[in-house]
Amino acid sequence: MHQEPIFLTPVFQERIWGGTKLAERFSYDIPSSQTGECWAVSAHPHGQTVVARGPFQGMTLGQLWEERRDLFGHFPSDRFPLLTKILDANADLSVQVHPDDEYAKMHEGGELGKTECWYIIDCKPGAQLIYGHHAETKEELRAMMEAGEWDRLLRKVPIHPGDFFYVPSGTIHALCEGTLVLETQQSSDTTYRVYDYDRVDSQGRKRELHLEKAIDVTTVPHRDTDVHPHVADMPGATVTTFVEGDYFGVQKWDVRGEAEWEQTKPFLIVSVLQGEGELACGGRTYPIRQGDHFILPHQLGRFAVRGALEAIASWPRTGK
Repeated sequence: MHQEPIFLTPVFQERIWGGTKLAERFSYDIPSSQTGECWAVSAHPHGQTVVARGPFQGMTLGQLWEERRDLFGHFPSDRFPLLTKILDANADLSVQVHPDDEYAKMHEGGELGKTECWYIIDCKPGAQLIYGHHAETKEELRAMMEAGEWDRLLRKVPIHPGDFFYVPSGTIHALCEGTLVLETQQSSDTTYRVYDYDRVDSQGRKRELHLEKAIDVTTVPHRDTDVHPHVADMPGATVTTFVEGDYFGVQKWDVRGEAEWEQTKPFLIVSVLQGEGELACGGRTYPIRQGDHFILPHQLGRFAVRGALEAIASWPRTGK
C-alpha cells in the first residue's frame, strides 16, 4: 500500500492571452509575462507534470500511470483520464468549442473529447464569459459565423469569484479578460477555434480557425447545463459538491481547523487555491499551501487536512 500523497511540479504554457497572475498569486516561476496556463496535474503528451518528491520523484505522471496502475485504483482507461489547469485570462481567449469522444477519436487521431468545468478563482469587477449561443439551427449558426455577427450569436454571462460552470463538449465558450480559473477537464488538447478577435501573433499572423469542425460538433440549439451545488458541513470543513458527471466529480473544501476523510475514490486530485495547512496520512504530515497540487492514491485510507485553506478536489468517473 502506498499511503503518501503524490506532489506534482506544474508545467506552464505561454499564450497570446496570458499574463503574470500565476506568478503573482501562486509564486510560480513562470516563463514569461504571457503565461496563460498552469498544467498542474497532467499526463497529456503536450505537457506532462513530474512527481516532485518521494519514492517516485522525477517520474512523469504518464510513467507513473503506466507502471503503477494500482495507485489509481486500476481505473478503466487507456490513459490518465483528467487534466487540471489554472488559467490566467489576461486578455480574452478565443471563442471555441470541443468535440466529444466519438468525434475526436475519428477526426483527431484517437484523442479524447473534451468536457470541462471552471471554478472562478478571481475576476475583475464586471467580468463575464461566453457560454453558449443564440442560433436555433445549424444553418443559422453557419450564417451568423460567416457574416461575423458575433455580438448577436454569442451568449455572454456575468461572473463572480466562487462561481462554477460545467462545459460539456459541444458548448461554444470562452473565458474573457481579467479572469483566473481552475479548470478540470478530460485529458485532451483538442480545441476548435471559432473566433479570435482578428488578433495576430508576434509574427503578425492570425491564428487558425476551425469553422467546419466547430459547426459539426456544436450543440444546436444551445442547452444550458445547470449546476446545483450541494453544500455539506462536517467537523472542521464545509464541502461543496459542484458536479458528479460522466467524466469527473468536483468538490470545494473550505477547511477551518481539522477535517478527516476516507479516500474511497479511484484517486483524488487536490489543488490548494488559498491558505495553508498540513495533510496527515499514513502516520506522517506534509505541509501544504496555496499553489500546491497533489494526488491522493487509491490505497491512502484515512487522511486529515488541518489549517485554514480552500482547495478543489476532483476524481474520475465512468458515468456514461
